[in-house]
Amino acid sequence: MQLFTSEAILLDVIDLAEYDRIVTFLTPEEGRLKGVAKGARRKYSRFAGQLQPLAKVEARWLFKEGRELVRLSGLDLLRSVEPLHRDLETLLTGGYIADHVLEFAQENEESRRLYRLLDSTVEAMLQGVHLPLLTRYFEVWILRLAGIFPVPVDCPSCGESILEKGAALPRGEGSLVCSDCHHGAEDEVVSPEVLAVLLRTRFESLAAMAADEPDPTALAGVEAICRTVRRHFLQRELRSYRVLQQTLALPG
Repeated sequence: MQLFTSEAILLDVIDLAEYDRIVTFLTPEEGRLKGVAKGARRKYSRFAGQLQPLAKVEARWLFKEGRELVRLSGLDLLRSVEPLHRDLETLLTGGYIADHVLEFAQENEESRRLYRLLDSTVEAMLQGVHLPLLTRYFEVWILRLAGIFPVPVDCPSCGESILEKGAALPRGEGSLVCSDCHHGAEDEVVSPEVLAVLLRTRFESLAAMAADEPDPTALAGVEAICRTVRRHFLQRELRSYRVLQQTLALPG
């Protein structure tokens, strides 16, 4: 067996048998990994209080060739996410963000950029950045890193500026084109306000956008575009998205 050590962010924790848990986590060097935490459900386990989804840890694990799961030998908590559990919307948003990473992160493949995105997003949540802005920023970037939704400055069809001509998302496609190059009646037209937010995510940090936050209507438009692209790629919707939307729709 080979021993590995790395900074990691936990993504999912499920029970296994009577005393163990299966933990899915993201590392910069090895991407998404899944491992067994032996005895994690015992009262005095060395993992007690550390297996919180989105917690940042230093993980140690043993890898054996031919095995699907690694074996977690220890975790040291680097950043707790306990404050996120005090508010239902924040908790559900965290689950939605983790769900994206579970879908798009690759197993045993270097994921430094995705790790930085997830790490900075969780840190922003803990600092109280407005959730709608934070979530839209994360959605755009994870789709961009997955190669699914690169937002162009110039139309990929004619080369003209989409800022000047306006933009649309053709039905069944994952890339914006200028308003002159879309011809389908069912294409999703992108307003100048939504396009401006999409382009800001490309050039500005989340902190910079938070200092001059876009209009809620524009953020809602970004959500709709990301949802369309994500559903087209996955051929389904994330369960965590449905849960989040249904919860937010409840009175109070």
